[in-house]
Amino acid sequence: MSKYFLRNLTEEERESIKKNKNRKPMKKIQMVDLQSQYYKIKADVDNAVLNVLDSAAFINGPEVKSFQNELEQYLDVKHVIPCANGTDALQIALMALDLKEGDEVITADFTFAATVEVIHLLKLKSVLVDVNYDTFTIDPEKVKAAITPRTKAIIPVHLFGQCANMEEILKIAKEHNLAVIEDNAQAIGADFTFADGTVKKSGTMGVMGTTSFFPSKNLGCYGDGGAIFTNDDELAHKLRGIVNHGMYERYYHDEVGVNSRLDSIQATVLRKKLPLLDGYNDARRKAADYYDEVFANHPNILIPTRSENSTHVFHQYTLRILNGKRNELQAFLTEKEIPAMIYYPVALRKQKAYFQESDPKDFVNTDQLLDQVISLPMHTELDDEQLKYITDAVLEFFK
Repeated sequence: MSKYFLRNLTEEERESIKKNKNRKPMKKIQMVDLQSQYYKIKADVDNAVLNVLDSAAFINGPEVKSFQNELEQYLDVKHVIPCANGTDALQIALMALDLKEGDEVITADFTFAATVEVIHLLKLKSVLVDVNYDTFTIDPEKVKAAITPRTKAIIPVHLFGQCANMEEILKIAKEHNLAVIEDNAQAIGADFTFADGTVKKSGTMGVMGTTSFFPSKNLGCYGDGGAIFTNDDELAHKLRGIVNHGMYERYYHDEVGVNSRLDSIQATVLRKKLPLLDGYNDARRKAADYYDEVFANHPNILIPTRSENSTHVFHQYTLRILNGKRNELQAFLTEKEIPAMIYYPVALRKQKAYFQESDPKDFVNTDQLLDQVISLPMHTELDDEQLKYITDAVLEFFK
């Protein structure tokens, strides 16, 4: 830049040039920024992992027991049974119910496949039902209509970060003597408030709850991990045996089990992150508030509905696009290096592995959501510059 040019600038213009020259480039936008989150706790996590390596207590070490106890306190639940991943957690929970081949389990058609996968692995029958259009969670009225003499359990999924309508689901389950297993992989830390004012953590209201500690989850480890929660002493005893080859006494196998353990390194990482979980969820809500404020009154966008009886921890921030151009929006954002994901593009009932005959009239909401939903970047490390860039891009698409 020439001296002559600078001499003809105002003081304000010179200051603006200086600021722009010194400004750091915007951080790369990611769906989930695990690195930036890690750097903030790097010293604590690194020391904790090194301590595990020094101890050589890699399996069932004291870190696993300590994490179990701390999670029990956080959730206010009697028993946490750690395991290898969230899918195992669901499978083990179903195994503990002693269901028979062909018994029916009701769950949502609009969710990740793991929920249905474990039902089929155990030779049970999945009965898929529609979800609420606004909350994306299982519709209690559809659950009620799907119950048959062979129905034995309901798996409500707390999708994208808030609880399904557990008050109604638990009433239905009690009336029909059904077990409720909460799939809490996406909503750990959310609170559900009952009509009488009682507040419970997600995953602690049914006979069992399950979760995943996959790295991208709100409480994620640095590998794979999962857990089952219950307040039932007998079930807890059974679950602890199932996760360990069906053993209650070493080398004596009382029932068919699996090998599914949370290792000590993952447990020590989770111990460092658990005290930060509420703060992590607050950061996600703050990012969601920013998105909401920008998109709230847009004619072609519906923002996520926040349930009256559940807090939202925004595992995902999922918009509904009303003008039929969801896929074009995703492509437009990709060009601007903004990741945006479609959770989920295909109904479970139409997946090759789980196909079941259905009447489209019974799945109006699911089928509509499949064509409308798009999830924007959502994590604890989003800053205002990134959020402005993302929201400006979305608004630009609709001009």
